[in-house]
Amino acid sequence: MNREQQVQLLRRFEPVMRFTQGEQFFPIAVEHYVAASSLWTWSPGGHPSCLVPEGQLSLDRLQATANQSPGARFFLKFTDPLTAGQLALYALQKHQRRGDTFRAGRGRLARVGYVSRIVDAIFSITLLARGRVPGDRAAAAAIAYRRIVEEHPGYQYYGRVVRENGWIVLQYWFLYAFNNWRSGFFGANDHEADWEMICVYLSEAQSGEVQPEWVAYAAHDYAGDNLRRRWDDPEVEKVGNHPVIYVAAGSHASYFARGEYLTELEIRFLMPIARITDRMQSFWHQQLRQYRTEPRSAVRERASSIFRIPFVDYARGDGYMIGTGQKNEWARCVLLEPPLPWLTDFRGLWGLYTRDPFAGEDAPAGPMYNRNGTVRRSWYDPVGWSGLDKVAPKPYALPLLAAQQAEVMQRQSEVQQQIETKHRELQALGLEAAAMRGQYHLNTLFRSHQTRISQLARELAQLRAQASSDQALAEALQRYGKCLETGSSVQARDHLQRPRQPAPHTHLRLSRVAETWAALSVGVMLLGFVGLMLFARQYVLWGLIASFSLLVFLEAGFRGRLIQLVTRVTIGLTLVSTIVLLYEFFWPLVILAVLISGAYILWDNLRELGT
Repeated sequence: MNREQQVQLLRRFEPVMRFTQGEQFFPIAVEHYVAASSLWTWSPGGHPSCLVPEGQLSLDRLQATANQSPGARFFLKFTDPLTAGQLALYALQKHQRRGDTFRAGRGRLARVGYVSRIVDAIFSITLLARGRVPGDRAAAAAIAYRRIVEEHPGYQYYGRVVRENGWIVLQYWFLYAFNNWRSGFFGANDHEADWEMICVYLSEAQSGEVQPEWVAYAAHDYAGDNLRRRWDDPEVEKVGNHPVIYVAAGSHASYFARGEYLTELEIRFLMPIARITDRMQSFWHQQLRQYRTEPRSAVRERASSIFRIPFVDYARGDGYMIGTGQKNEWARCVLLEPPLPWLTDFRGLWGLYTRDPFAGEDAPAGPMYNRNGTVRRSWYDPVGWSGLDKVAPKPYALPLLAAQQAEVMQRQSEVQQQIETKHRELQALGLEAAAMRGQYHLNTLFRSHQTRISQLARELAQLRAQASSDQALAEALQRYGKCLETGSSVQARDHLQRPRQPAPHTHLRLSRVAETWAALSVGVMLLGFVGLMLFARQYVLWGLIASFSLLVFLEAGFRGRLIQLVTRVTIGLTLVSTIVLLYEFFWPLVILAVLISGAYILWDNLRELGT
């Protein structure tokens, strides 16, 4: 497939992007972004130094500079902080454009529990000590981006056509000048530059005709089955052959359906506590059979997420639109295969390096690399990245299934032969052992036969179990083959375990009051703790218990879960009381249990004699 054919194939399935109202950054050309940036380097223990100032950098110079100092830490810098006057002017201009203003809607903290709010508060405090992108840099980036768009109008993407495991993978890469998720949309981070991507997976028939089978959208750092949907899945909205992407405001994560997505940031050092909580929740719901009204999967998801920080991705699709059939169409498709020199040679960051220990505020590397310079899996293994490496393209599925059936049948034949051979040997040994039984002078040989008989019996049982499993597998393969022949294979969503879905509007009582309480609760608790320490230090412990109890009670009231709360408290107190009683009266309880057991055994045995 030559370059022109690759571009035509990419254009045939290029996506339609729908943004959220208030979005300020859209896909930009690499050369224009680099020309507006400066190149910097940093080494541990030193200070950042500028290698190429703004206005003098190009893609060729970026590549050449990276080759001259392969061991250095490179990064681009797109903007400088605004002055007070520039920031005030920007705020005034933004206020005048009210028609494109973002409104958050339902508060994000009201959608999660109080533990997540406490973790969120800790995360917010750490931003004061971490390396982060200053808030006014987002305003400076917006001004710089508008200037680039005025000089170079039009939108473009970068594409690859990759063959892997029988699939033809179409990769679409988009460069945004800035990620203002934190400063613009109450998200987790801000950083200069933002590379995003989607994949369309095609199968190729013997005639050479290609058919789309799957599509996968990148969202943050997620990978695996949950990122992809089958082409005929109703959730995959399309304009002709062009899949529709609902782009999250600020973060530019990609979603299949419009809506607001609750995204939770994992804190690695809290994961052991999260695992312990998972086990406790499992005991509560499985052993004690305390199920809620929602599905068990939702309960498990909540148990795993209470030590994560909640944020909302707003992918409403009510703003700007780019793509086929839209007011703004794609102006250009730039092919990345074979990889361009700036793509392979520059392993640095495409924006400001803040040295954030969590890396959330650092700019990303290019499409090919991770921040540490290693190659992205989505680049070298786009099929495995979306979990599609275990799925065969349709033209290969039936031949592969036939080969697998033949292999199972061959294995069945071999196992059956082994069963017959071992069964004859076992019968012969049984006859010999029966003949030797009671013959004193043959005791040694008899014991050897008994050992061999036990071993053969175990092996024979294992072979028969394998034969039974192979038979069941052969029947399953036959049924599945009929489904493939008729075109009614697996359901479109069978591969999904925890699919990303728009968050439903939480039905809170006094919802506006509940949102206000969710925003104030953690801060009020902290201020209450300070008050206790200053004015009633001797009651700090009881004060904290009372404060936390009040928090839990109000939370349950707002969410309509007072009955569940009372039930939990009752069961919890019962368990605690049981443990205390066992500890205080352990030996008397043991003696009582033994007496009852002995009396029951006597009664049962005497009753048997009397019949």
